This record gives sequence, structure tokens and C-alpha cells, in this order.
Amino acid sequence: MTQVKICGIKTPNILDAAISSGARFIGFVFYPPSPRNIDVDTAKELALTLPTGVRSVGLFVDPTDEQLDNVLGRVPLDMMQLHGVESLERVAQIKEKYALPIIKAFPVRTAKDIENAKPYEDIVDWLLFDNIAGGSGQSFDWDLLTGAEFSKPWMLSGGLNADNVVDAIKTLAPNAVDVSSGVEAARGVKCPQKIRAFIEACK
Repeated sequence: MTQVKICGIKTPNILDAAISSGARFIGFVFYPPSPRNIDVDTAKELALTLPTGVRSVGLFVDPTDEQLDNVLGRVPLDMMQLHGVESLERVAQIKEKYALPIIKAFPVRTAKDIENAKPYEDIVDWLLFDNIAGGSGQSFDWDLLTGAEFSKPWMLSGGLNADNVVDAIKTLAPNAVDVSSGVEAARGVKCPQKIRAFIEACK
């Protein structure tokens, strides 16, 4: 089965729905402008309940060292997802300082955006390709990724839901799929039934 990341989890019942359905990655958003933002104390409580084999991922957008210190000093994260315009140098600096696997997200509008990810392959552990406006529920032109090969595993995100994820997996064969708005009942509010349907479709 293609691995699944459910991003933007904020409550125990939604976490339970994701884990019991088979999610491999659980995403906590540490970006205050987002409706999916989670406070550090809640994230800590949820992360401590994760079973073996499920990885906690902290999503950050152009984070400062101060922000990373605050979160990583309290929340037991397994991975970091960098979702801003972090330079190669900044990503390398974060990787060296915090020694956690890194997922680097790249917004896709043209083929050049995919090429821009190539230099990061030597530094990061995963690549993630998303719509230009992450978390918007909009997809991008998947044909841009057809035939693309990478030296690191990669995730597909952007506009995925239970109705289209099968086609996405069959067309592109990503190592993992990442969903947020596609399993929500309202913006920032996850739906257990939609989570279960999405992961079942991936299976």
C-alpha cells in the first residue's frame, strides 16, 4: 500500500481515526496563520500517544531557530516538514542542527518547479510536491510529474481526496500521499469518516 500522511491533526479522536485506519505519518502544523495550527502542549500530548511505526511530522514554514527550539524542545517529533521557501543552505543548517529527517515541500505550477527540487535531494530525506497554495484543496497538473525520477522517496499532495487518490497513485506511483483539506468536514476540521474512506481507497 502507498503510505499515507494525514496532516493537520489537532484532536485525540481524529488522531485515533488516522492511526486505526492505517496512516503512516501524522502531521502537526506549527504555522499560526493556518486553521490547522496546533499549540505545542497539545502536540506534545498527541505525539506521546503514537504507536511504534507511526511517525510524527512537524510542519513549519520558514521557521526561525527560536521557533524550532521551542517546538522540538517539547514535542517528540520524528520528522520535520519544511513548507516555505527555505534555501538549500537553510535546509542544510536545520538538518545539521536538529538531526531529524526532513521532508521538503515544493509548490508546483510548471515543470521548472519540479526541477528546482533536484538540488535538495542530497540534503533532504523526502520530497513533497504540492499545489502552489498548500492546504487549499486544489490539485496541480499531475502530468508534470509523469516519468519523473528522484533519488529520494517522494510524497504527492494537493487536492487529494477519496475520489481521486486511486487515479493519482495509479498514474504516478508516489511513495506516499499527503492529505489535509481532502479529509475535512470544514476548513481545519478533520472528519473521521473521510479519513477512513481516504485510507481505504489507498489500500
